[in-house]
Amino acid sequence: MITAPTVRTRIAPSPTGMLHLGTARTALFCWAFARHHGGQFILRIEDTDLERSTEAAVQVILDSMKWLDLDYDEGPIRQTDRLARYAEVIDTLISQGKAYRCYASKEELEALREQQMARGEKPRYDGRWRPENAAGKLPPAGVKPVIRFRNPDHGEVAWNDLVKGPISIANSELDDLVIARGDGVPTYNFAVVVDDIDMNITHVLRGDDHVNNTPRQINIYRAILGADGLLPQFGHLPMILGPDGQKLSKRHGAVSVMQYDDDGFLPEALFNYLARLGWSHGDDEKFSRDELVKWFDLAHVNRAPAQYNLDKLLWLNGEYMKEAADERLAARVAPRIEALGGRIDGPALPAVCALLKDRARTLNELAEHAMLFYGPHGVDDALIAQHLTGASLQALKAFAQRAREVAWDAPSLNALIKALVAEFKLKMPQVAVPLRVALTGRTQTPSIDAVLALFGRHAVLARLTATLARVPG
Repeated sequence: MITAPTVRTRIAPSPTGMLHLGTARTALFCWAFARHHGGQFILRIEDTDLERSTEAAVQVILDSMKWLDLDYDEGPIRQTDRLARYAEVIDTLISQGKAYRCYASKEELEALREQQMARGEKPRYDGRWRPENAAGKLPPAGVKPVIRFRNPDHGEVAWNDLVKGPISIANSELDDLVIARGDGVPTYNFAVVVDDIDMNITHVLRGDDHVNNTPRQINIYRAILGADGLLPQFGHLPMILGPDGQKLSKRHGAVSVMQYDDDGFLPEALFNYLARLGWSHGDDEKFSRDELVKWFDLAHVNRAPAQYNLDKLLWLNGEYMKEAADERLAARVAPRIEALGGRIDGPALPAVCALLKDRARTLNELAEHAMLFYGPHGVDDALIAQHLTGASLQALKAFAQRAREVAWDAPSLNALIKALVAEFKLKMPQVAVPLRVALTGRTQTPSIDAVLALFGRHAVLARLTATLARVPG
């Protein structure tokens, strides 16, 4: 019986694949709700699908939770470690006449389904192995029975959904669902109820694709706990749609949490974005974890589906990158630079990140920009022919000479460039662009004095010498 004095929520993913955005959003809401109320958040692994569950998928769940910093107070608790407990409860329900063994074969049930559909009826199990219907009937040889829950025939199941409001379902709409397969392994709708009872879960927050499961589970709760047993409160969260209004899927881009790590997003950015996806606090778009815990409530969870917007996520990630410590960015960007073929043997990477981070929306973009400093030095002949001519070429040669003696910092280098502009009667781009081309092979870079300062005197002179040697004539 649920007697917990504090709020207890849970997330219970199945380890049959990646941890997707919808599940991650649900986990975040459960975490925030528990933290807001000073309660506890539990991680449970629903691994009773023995054919599809893998240890690799379990690790992905754990990695994703860690990456998003969704700390849990208990867990991970595996359902496969609780099989004896499920069997115990099933035996009790059978002894009380609340569950029974069903020997109907798959072929038999399929034939029943076809007959019902032919008559225009809703397909449903007809209770043929209920004790009163199976009296005198011998179990067929070689058939391992499933265990079915005896759903009430009359009345309705009603609850006040924390998101959707009052919901009621007539018991006549429900049939006797299977709660244990022929091999004894429990099904989802049964195991989740036993788990939530044993773990004193007070609030079940999950996607609204579970709304149809809830009345079945409430009946199982009542069968186990009795009519006066305290049930958890249920809240069903709106689904996440893609930009086209269809259910979010792979065709909309990354839907696995760890893919966002691969794609160069910061965890706090995805955390913030998921929190805002279907929930709001006024017009606030960007907020901290502490603010979310302080503000979070279910009253401001939208009933309508939330729409995924990659551009908004990219904007938000860019904002978090601007605020991030340069040393932290450097640690995350370094392997991405190396993956691009760059060698981090030039300027200090934190300083490079400081210069470039305002120009990037992801760590991958930042790595690409950083190749300016860590990629190979190459200048197209066409750029040399276009930009290293006339007075601009003479100014570049003069810069190469005077740079040997000038103080090596951005203000001093800026002053030198301005002096050359005046001396050769040029405009700033007529000196700055040739410098960029000769140094980086690009016509556009951040402020040229800052770029020069980061490269260092030795590298700048070496690159200028190499480029000038290729100028015709």
